[in-house]
Amino acid sequence: MLKFYDREFSSRLLIGSALYPSPAIMQAAIRASGAQIVTVALRRESAGGKTGDAFWSLIRELDVTVLPNTAGCRSVREAVTTAKLARELFGTPWIKLEVIADNDTLQPDVVGLVEAADILIKDGFEVFPYCTEDLGVAMRLVDAGCKVVMPWAAPIGSAKGVINRDALKLLRDRLPDITLVVDAGLGAPSHAAQAFELGYDAVLLNTAIAKAADPVAMASAFKSGVEAGRTAYEAGLMEARDFASPSTPVIGTPFWHAVS
Repeated sequence: MLKFYDREFSSRLLIGSALYPSPAIMQAAIRASGAQIVTVALRRESAGGKTGDAFWSLIRELDVTVLPNTAGCRSVREAVTTAKLARELFGTPWIKLEVIADNDTLQPDVVGLVEAADILIKDGFEVFPYCTEDLGVAMRLVDAGCKVVMPWAAPIGSAKGVINRDALKLLRDRLPDITLVVDAGLGAPSHAAQAFELGYDAVLLNTAIAKAADPVAMASAFKSGVEAGRTAYEAGLMEARDFASPSTPVIGTPFWHAVS
């Protein structure tokens, strides 16, 4: 089972609720993914009026756990304020914390992220920080009280997959007791499988499903990729080798010769 703070889940795929062609397709894709946690941007939900009410009604029908996020926030003050509004609106201490440093890459402001996480945790929040794959940043987030860390595989929406495998593997090795989620940059089910093969506990994605020609089918494909990657990790992957190793060794193997 996957554990986030004091709650357990059977699905290891977290999914976003933005960018879908229609609300109905969003709902169908989330169901096909098997995800039990859905991220929701406060800015979208708090727009109010009939649109906001209809969107929230669709989310409630899915019977999922909502993980509100501070998407689009570019300062510590803005992120903290948005998180507090989200707690009031959704009635949850959970917050996916984003503090963005650059408009083009959407790279996290790691200094502001650690500061905001520290403020929110002291205020009773359970923080899911979106960060880079930097070990030092991850360790500071853990020191601040984060029990979950969410490094990117690649920039948001880039679909490049894991671009720094060694750094992600180092995070896993050095933070064995922390729930680690690969968040952002995954573009194919094989990318998700690779994250699990590195030992990660879950993946979070949105664009790769929402922008697919068939989001519902793609959601199902990612579900299968997640399951395959996790099963492979638990089964024990063989180590890569520099040289060939015959699958049918000949040394010490008897040979049978026909006798005329």
